[in-house]
Amino acid sequence: MINKLFKSVMENDKAPIVICDKNSIIVYMNPSAISRYRKDLTGRNLKDCHDKKSSEKIDKVISWFLKSPENNIVFTYQNKEENKDVYMVALRDENGDFIGYYEKHEFRNHENSPLYNME
Repeated sequence: MINKLFKSVMENDKAPIVICDKNSIIVYMNPSAISRYRKDLTGRNLKDCHDKKSSEKIDKVISWFLKSPENNIVFTYQNKEENKDVYMVALRDENGDFIGYYEKHEFRNHENSPLYNME
């Protein structure tokens, strides 16, 4: 049941979510991410989708994640046009071992929808 709940959270999030294993292989993209990147990149290496400079930055962040279980989130990019910040977030198992990471988008625009608008 809990896996269905987590999947539902991911599937319904408006922000793109891209989850990678510890080798940077994309294992999951939510519908918002597939729409944003215009295709499902599951099974591909995330670094193959970036230029050399960005790939090196990804490697640096992963190295930092591996240094300590306390190292879990890094601010990686600000997109002023979309008014959002992008982060890389470590994923860890129950022992604190690094098992992968995901890209987190935080939009700073205020919601314009009326409260509890269910029409």
